[in-house]
Amino acid sequence: MPKKVLVAYASKSGSTAGIAEAIGAELRTHHHEVDVVDVAAVKDIEPYDAVVLGSAIYVRRWRRDAVRFLKHNADALRGRQVWLFHSGPVGPDKDQDQVMPPAVRRLAHEIGASPAITFPGRLDPASAHGFLARRLATGNLAGDFRDWNRIRIWAADISAALDASERSTWHRTPVRNKTKLPGGYFLG
Repeated sequence: MPKKVLVAYASKSGSTAGIAEAIGAELRTHHHEVDVVDVAAVKDIEPYDAVVLGSAIYVRRWRRDAVRFLKHNADALRGRQVWLFHSGPVGPDKDQDQVMPPAVRRLAHEIGASPAITFPGRLDPASAHGFLARRLATGNLAGDFRDWNRIRIWAADISAALDASERSTWHRTPVRNKTKLPGGYFLG
């Protein structure tokens, strides 16, 4: 049965937004209903069965909007399947996993989410904001290092987990109208 999934993102230069769009597209190919939304525009997560949240990561920090979303929605997220990702590494270190910032790690633990997966990012001189970013967007750090195949595989794994959670309840037989026997067995 298809699930309704929110893919929310906090992006500075559009790289994380592009990854979120790719995740949403892959989940749609598996027949899930998906909304891909800038995290700052998310008003309510009640309609969603699952949430994927991504943030750009700069100097080991998530975007404020993404952290705020986790804090504000912690209670509601506990009752849903949640996946986290961050993007940002570029150049020679593009494949280096990034440690979750302490506040994000604590919130992920509180809501029962797995640690964030790291995806390489993009640093484009044309879209780099600020002096430092423009300076870094030259040489071997410049370019689009996003691994679209790895992103699609991760999204397909999310779909499989959503489907498995649905199937895992199919084998459970309702207990009502049954006689309980010693040892916890039921007759009927």
